[in-house]
Amino acid sequence: MLLQSSNADGATTYSPTSTASLVFPLASQNFSKTLSALKQSTLSITNRLSSIHQDALFVQQIADHYKLPLVANERCGSWYIPPESKVGSAYFKSTDGHQGQWSFSTRRLNLQILELVADHEGCIIVDSTRRGKSMPDALSKTVPIWCAVMNRLLFDDDGHDDGLNTPMTVVSRSEQSQIESRLNAFVLDAKRLQLDTASLRQRLLGPLRPFYVTPDYPFPDLPSQAEQPYHPIICLTTSRRVHGTENSERNYIQGAGDDSESWSHGLTPELFWRHKDNLMSTTEAQLPSLIASLVNSLEDARMQSESPAATLIPPTSSIYIGSIGSIDSDTWDVVVCCNRITPSVDSQFKDQNDSTKRKPRLLHLPVPQGKLGSRALRTQLHLLAPFLQPVLRTNPNDTPAEPLKILFTCPSGTDLAVGAALVALCLFFDDDGNRRDFSEYANKHGARQTHGENLEGNGITMDKVFIKRRLAWISTAKPDARPSRETLQAVNICLMGR
Repeated sequence: MLLQSSNADGATTYSPTSTASLVFPLASQNFSKTLSALKQSTLSITNRLSSIHQDALFVQQIADHYKLPLVANERCGSWYIPPESKVGSAYFKSTDGHQGQWSFSTRRLNLQILELVADHEGCIIVDSTRRGKSMPDALSKTVPIWCAVMNRLLFDDDGHDDGLNTPMTVVSRSEQSQIESRLNAFVLDAKRLQLDTASLRQRLLGPLRPFYVTPDYPFPDLPSQAEQPYHPIICLTTSRRVHGTENSERNYIQGAGDDSESWSHGLTPELFWRHKDNLMSTTEAQLPSLIASLVNSLEDARMQSESPAATLIPPTSSIYIGSIGSIDSDTWDVVVCCNRITPSVDSQFKDQNDSTKRKPRLLHLPVPQGKLGSRALRTQLHLLAPFLQPVLRTNPNDTPAEPLKILFTCPSGTDLAVGAALVALCLFFDDDGNRRDFSEYANKHGARQTHGENLEGNGITMDKVFIKRRLAWISTAKPDARPSRETLQAVNICLMGR
């Protein structure tokens, strides 16, 4: 399309209004396809793995400099740390640091970081972000919010509250002030969980203090601890910032490990580091088939290996959470399985001819994975109370030396099973983890009641605060537990009727 205009002499002139007007339509289409092909080739698997490896070398430099253990902020952080160098995992979400949505998550308490810090005097949390930002919100805001809340919980009485420490180059004074105005509410939310902070406080030398490391600012000096001891939390952004397009960085991709589901073809950080040399020497065209072969080999190895261990949820001695693979019939008295397919419990016996092996009672809640499963869980959780109540009241296998073992399981062991176990913890266990008898309540109401009503004179108000306290038990014992919002909504509907 041409734009008509007149010059000073009154002559009419025409000028193009777009780049496409300068070339023929077919040539314009070919040009657009060429740009798309260039971008796709730059974001290839080969370039992603090469960029990840390059960033991982920087991570190791930082670890060697500060002599602190490496913690991956999942799921992206694990790509940049060889498994033998990875000491632990953290679960800080960027959404909890987004502008105007700042939050302290009571679902992801990350208390395992406090244990690790107590053992090593500090740690390095590794994460990255894609093009356009110098630091992920998880490191620049979510982690410092968490540090500030934990310091208030653990050290407020000692006058060692460090306040909110965010990177000045990323967080403006205005945003810092707005976050600080919410800290009191965050601390109150944390206190309502009634966490056992006394034991943690005894092991820590002082407050947590975040510091920020990027490729542009790699080795900041840490203040002396002579006057006031503290634990450094190094927030390490591993990818260097790309200011132009992907094509301008000689095949380097910022945050190459992010959103791996869209490019990895099932490749995991574990597989990448195990087969790094082979993967990085393979052509782009051959990579998908090689990755498929590695993934299949890993699945075969897992099927032949021992069952993954389930996690005990203290202070109880009975409730365990694990994946489907953790079902082992001679270990469990009761199995609650949240899965679309009914598990063949009998086939799990190590020796079916051995009559001494006890057979577990099975409750199958037929729900699919993902959001659909979480929504379907709403129609299934009410079955837990009438199933578990008689089992918990009397069981021939239950003794102080060998307590009743109840396994809650789903394909991942981190979502649907967590929701089902949470219902059981709320209904049948007191604050000390001892079982209590809600037979009259269960028979009369199933698992549902009016919001805020006391449980049959037991002095327990079934509200969101109470449910969060029990969820804190799970989060503390099983840091990788990630119940979705929909799963927790199903729990609230089951327990509170809303």
